[in-house]
This record gives sequence, C-alpha cells and structure tokens, in this order.
Amino acid sequence: MKVRLFARARDLAGADTIDVDLPAGATVGDLRRLLGRRYPALAGLLQHSALAVNDDFADDALTLPVNAEVALLPPVSGG
Repeated sequence: MKVRLFARARDLAGADTIDVDLPAGATVGDLRRLLGRRYPALAGLLQHSALAVNDDFADDALTLPVNAEVALLPPVSGG
C-alpha cells in the first residue's frame, strides 16, 4: 500500500510516498504505529495528523481495505 505524505510529513520522511506492507485486517491505527516506528521523525506529528483512506477521513479503528489509497495530512496553521 502506498501512503501519500504532504507538507511537514513529507519533509520529515524525506519522501512524498511511502510503501508499507500490512497484514489483512490491519487498521488505520496499526498503520499510524508502523509509520511512527519506521520514521521516528514523524512520531510526534502522527499524533496530530489526519489519515484519509480512499478520500475520506478515517479514525484509527477503521480496517484498511485492500488496495486502499491513504494520505497522511498533517495539521496546518495559517495566519
């Protein structure tokens, strides 16, 4: 599965997409924890970021569908 990264998440990971392998039945929360372990620089940001699955915001309990399109959306600030 590919996870698309935006803004600060992209900067911290050094990539705009990340490939991950998760077992069937994995949840958004499982993905969030995997990303935090694999990319420690993202760990703090992940706590405050939204994850979208197939263009819909998802909570950590959602089971990831096969071939899901996932986006990591860090919080934004404006002025």
